[in-house]
Amino acid sequence: MKSGRTSTFTLVFLIAASCAAMAAVAQQSFTILTGAELNRVVPPGFYFQGLNAPTQMRNAAAARFGEKRYVVTGLVDTTGYAADVRAKYEGFFITDSLIKINGTDLAVGAYGFGFSDDGKMQILDLAGNTVLSASTTKDNELKRPRPLMMTASADGLRFYSGKDYVTITAK
Repeated sequence: MKSGRTSTFTLVFLIAASCAAMAAVAQQSFTILTGAELNRVVPPGFYFQGLNAPTQMRNAAAARFGEKRYVVTGLVDTTGYAADVRAKYEGFFITDSLIKINGTDLAVGAYGFGFSDDGKMQILDLAGNTVLSASTTKDNELKRPRPLMMTASADGLRFYSGKDYVTITAK
C-alpha cells in the first residue's frame, strides 16, 4: 500500500514538474512580428503628456510571447512637444502582460520610453514620470543598427535603439 502511494505521489510530482517546465519555456518563446502582423498590432499614434503623436511605422517593432502576449514599441514624431519632453521621450512601449526589462519587473500598461546618452533606457508613465530606468548594453558587433528594432538572443528579446539595447523577458 505504501509503495502504491509513493508511486502515485512520484508520478503526480513528475507531471507537475514537467508542466511547470513547459510553461516556463512557452513563456520565454517569442516571435518577432513583421509585415501584416506588425501593422495589425502597432497603433497609428500615441498619447503622451497631453499630445497625440503619429507613429513612425518604419521604426516600430513588436514581439509575441507565447500565443497572445505582446510587447509593442514604436518611435513617434515628437514635433510639438517641448524640448525637455523630446529629450526623454522617443516613443511608446506597450505590454499586455508582466515582463522584465534587464531583470526589473514592468507591469501591464502603455508607456513612453527614451534612451539617453548616459547609457540608460527610461520607461515613463503617460504623465512623463519615470517608472523604470535600466542600464543599456552597447552592441559593437551589430553591423547595421537601426533607430529601433528587436532581435532574438539566448537571454531573451533585445530591444535596441541604435547599438544600445536592453533585454526583455516574459514573467
